[in-house]
Amino acid sequence: MAQIKMTKNELRDQQRKRSQLERYLPTLQLKKALLQTEVNNAQVEFESLQAVAKEQELKIAKFAQLLTHPYASDLEEPLKIVEVKTHSENIAGVEVPIFEEVIFQPMTYHLFDTPYWIDSAINHLRELLTTREHMRVVMQKKAALEKELREVSIRVNLFEKVLIPRTNVNIKKIKVFLGDQQLSAVAQAKVAKTKIEMRKKAAIA
Repeated sequence: MAQIKMTKNELRDQQRKRSQLERYLPTLQLKKALLQTEVNNAQVEFESLQAVAKEQELKIAKFAQLLTHPYASDLEEPLKIVEVKTHSENIAGVEVPIFEEVIFQPMTYHLFDTPYWIDSAINHLRELLTTREHMRVVMQKKAALEKELREVSIRVNLFEKVLIPRTNVNIKKIKVFLGDQQLSAVAQAKVAKTKIEMRKKAAIA
C-alpha cells in the first residue's frame, strides 16, 4: 500500500475519495439486491418447469409400452430439434438468454398409415423436450446472473470492509498528525514570544 502524505492536500484527497466511495456504494448495494432477486426468480422458474416436466413424463409413461412398437420409429424425425429460439435481455446490467420456443423437424409420416396414438405421443414428447430446453436456457440465465452477483458482492465487500475503512483510517491519521503539528507550532510560538518578552525586560533593566 502506498504511503500517504501527512499534508492538508492529502487530507482533502482522502476526504474526496471517501465521498466518492460512499456515493457509489449504495448503487452497488442496490445492484446486488436486484441480482439476488433475479437469481431467486430464475430458481423459482426452474423449479416450476421441473414440476411441469414431471407431469409431462407421467403422461408419456402411458406410451412406454407403445414406444417398443415398430411404428415408434416414426417418432424419430418429428422429435429432432431444428432450433431453440431465444433472445437476449438486459437484467440488472447483465445480458441473459430468454427462452422463446423450440422448432422441431416437420412431421413427414402419413397420418392414415400410422396408429392414432403416434400423433398424441409426438405432441407429448415435444412438450417434454420443449420444457427441458426451456429449463436449460433458464439455467444459463441463472448462471450468468450468479456470476455477476458474485462479482458485485466482491466489490461491495471491498468498499464496505476495505476501501472505506482504510480511507477513514488515513483521514484520522492525517488529522491527528496535522493537529499535533498545529499544537507544536502554537507551543513554539509561545516559547518564542516568552523569550522575546524576557529579552525586552532584560534590555530595559
